[in-house]
Amino acid sequence: MPVVVSIMAKAPRAGEVKTRLCPPLSNSEAAELYRCFLLDKIEQVRTLNKASPAIAYTPDDGRTFFEACAPGFLLVPQRGADLGFRLANTFDQLLAKGYAGAFAIDSDTPTLPTHFLEQALDLIAIPEIDLVLGPSDDGGYYLIGLRKLYRELFERMPWSTADVVPETIRRAEAMGLKVASVPLWFDVDTGNDLERLKTSLDSGQADVARHTRQFFKERAG
Repeated sequence: MPVVVSIMAKAPRAGEVKTRLCPPLSNSEAAELYRCFLLDKIEQVRTLNKASPAIAYTPDDGRTFFEACAPGFLLVPQRGADLGFRLANTFDQLLAKGYAGAFAIDSDTPTLPTHFLEQALDLIAIPEIDLVLGPSDDGGYYLIGLRKLYRELFERMPWSTADVVPETIRRAEAMGLKVASVPLWFDVDTGNDLERLKTSLDSGQADVARHTRQFFKERAG
């Protein structure tokens, strides 16, 4: 079976997603923006010819939303008390289905160039490479790819700190794993990130992140 690319996603409910964007956004605006992020990411993943598309969703009763907006995607529930458990259990579910490799990608990088994902797919196909990372400039990662689950990469990780990527690489190398990376990008978590996002949209191709573009267009109008 081919490699699977799974978006780590939450149902876009006001007060439950992107709360660090409030202010400047209201809770309902933040939820709508996140919904646009999801739609853009779903469209992007659907273009990947070398991969099967999937979504790891939360909460459990959010499945209906993703069935409606991502027809044809494999849907798996997120399981676990923190991000590390949820990532590890997502990989466990995906790889158990027989895929040759799996990726977990975030849902808040709407302007991420698609060729970064394509590059990651090429890297995971190289037998000598065990782990592929897409680093975020805050020290975390927007993408992680494996052909085999190594739970040690996710346990007791200092999530939401600048140490995530360095610690992941340190652990991988200590296990003798070969690590490859695709280019650095940024995710959208705070009010300051919104301005960076707008700049990225203004300087990028007009057909990139069309739902996110429409959000800002309507808000400006």
